[in-house]
Order: sequence, then structure tokens, then C-alpha cells
Amino acid sequence: MRTTALRVARAALWVVLPAELALVVCLVGGVRITGAVLPAAEALVLGVLALEAAVMWPLYTTRRRAGDGRRAAALSAVRAVVPVAVRRLMVHELRALHSLGVWAVRRRHRIPEGALPFSYTEPQTGTMWAFFFASVLETVVLALVIPWPLVHLILLVVGVYGTVLVVALHAACVTRPHVVGADGSLRLRYGALFDLRVPASLITAARVERRYDGGGLVRVDEDGVLDLAVGSQTSVTVELAEPVEFVRPLGRHGSARTLRFHADDARAAVAALGRKPVTPVTPVTPVTPVTPVTPVTPVTPVTPVTPVTPVTPVTPERTAPSSTPGPPA
Repeated sequence: MRTTALRVARAALWVVLPAELALVVCLVGGVRITGAVLPAAEALVLGVLALEAAVMWPLYTTRRRAGDGRRAAALSAVRAVVPVAVRRLMVHELRALHSLGVWAVRRRHRIPEGALPFSYTEPQTGTMWAFFFASVLETVVLALVIPWPLVHLILLVVGVYGTVLVVALHAACVTRPHVVGADGSLRLRYGALFDLRVPASLITAARVERRYDGGGLVRVDEDGVLDLAVGSQTSVTVELAEPVEFVRPLGRHGSARTLRFHADDARAAVAALGRKPVTPVTPVTPVTPVTPVTPVTPVTPVTPVTPVTPVTPVTPERTAPSSTPGPPA
């Protein structure tokens, strides 16, 4: 029963989201819509939200009884009900809006010390600004043309949000450049949509190779070649010793052994990939200064003493007894 409810909830999301998008496109295109369609569409959206909540609640309570915290239980319920592609699109939008704030303060996202950033936005800058001005013009025109207050408000909100999102997507590309680390590793990015880390040990060769191919943002052929194109072009090719795993923008996994991407300064990027990794220098322990030694006064050499000849003991002299003088004659 629970499995069936999960399938129904996921299917409802896939049905309602395209239906809402089609309705907005029809309104923008000037298609006349009867008054009953809009209330029915809003009721359908509310019904789907109620269905999602009814399916998520038992999953949330089950995880809570298992000992998970509130945040972990809520995330588990969301992962079980909301498809991966929908979740990733929501995360991409939040990261893009965050990048808009980072761009406003003129900072970049996670550039380690000693690493070299390489921008890749040059081929798409003109196109992105053209989209921006077209979005602004479309929002203003629709605000003047649409007579119904509710439709006018909905389109105004959608138009303003779309305009902000266009700038946010470009800001994400500006603030999240490719990065070559101090150890020779490579980090390939495209805004908030794609992020691939390649260790330095896997990079065997890098060269400048300009290619102009049509197609999507991320393409992988049968030979394991990944093309991360900007403006339908790549300018750097990197050969790897073994395949690396990556995740596509909508959640699908893939692997590639050759990477092609664009860098505005392709030669500098190739030179950075070929440089030797920087070995961190171990700080030297300061040597304690030695107290100067007082010079020793040289000792005067001692004159050797002449050995003393032993003295012969003197025999005491015997004195004759004195004679008494005789009488005079």
C-alpha cells in the first residue's frame, strides 16, 4: 500500500509541474483561457500538495520512532517522495540565488589557497544578457497587456523571478570557475549545475584543442569522452589514466576517461595543469642563540723541577773529652 502511494505521489508531481508550465506558456502566448481553468489548476496544485504531505507524514513519523532527528527524518521523507530530478532542480536554483549574493560582494566560491581559477563565461556572456533584457521586456509588456488582475499578478511574479534567475545562473558561472589546485588537481564546474573533481595522480596529459560542436551542456560519447561545452565549444582536452565518475545536472551518473571543457585562457589552464605540485615547506624551528664563551687565559707552562739529590745523612762528630790542664812546672 505504501509503495503504491509513493508511486502515485511521484507521478502526480511529474504531471502537475508540466501542466503548470504549459498553462503559463499559454498565458504568455496570448491564448484565451476560460475562467474555470485557472481555479481548477490551482485546486489541482493544492490537491497534489495535500497528497504529498499525506504520503510524507507516515515516513517522517517512522524515521522519528527509529531515532532520527527532525531534520534527518524530514530529508528522508522528501527523498522518498520527491524525484531526484526535481530535488536537484530545486537545489540548483537555491545555489544560483546564493551565487547572486556572492557575485554582488565580488567574491568567488571556494578557491583554496595556492589554487588558480579559470573563468569560462566569455562565450555565453552576450547570450545571457540578451536573455535578461528579453525577460525584462516581456515582463513589462505582459504587465501592460494582461487585463485580469489575478493573471496579471501571477505573470508579474513569474516574470520577475525568471529575470532574477537568469542573472543568478550567470552569477553562478562567474563565481564558480574551474580550479587547478596547488597539488595539480582539477575541479571542473559549470555554475551550480555541474561539479567534477579530478585528482592530480589521474591526469596524464593536457593540451589546447578548440572544438565547436552542437549539443547540450554535458555530453558523453561511447568512447568515454566528456564534453562540458560553453556556447557549444570546448578549448582544453585532458587525458586521464583511468575513468572518473560524475553526476549529470539532473542526477544521472556517468564516467569518462577524456575531459573536454572550455576555459577563457586555455593556454594558461594547460600550463597550470602541467606545473609541478607545490610541496609545503616545513617551518624551521628557531635556534636558541648560544651564549658567547669567555676566552680562556693561556696557562704559562710550568718549568720542570730538577729532582733533588738525596742528602747523605751526616754522621755526628765525636768530640774528645777536654783534658784538665796540669800544674805549671
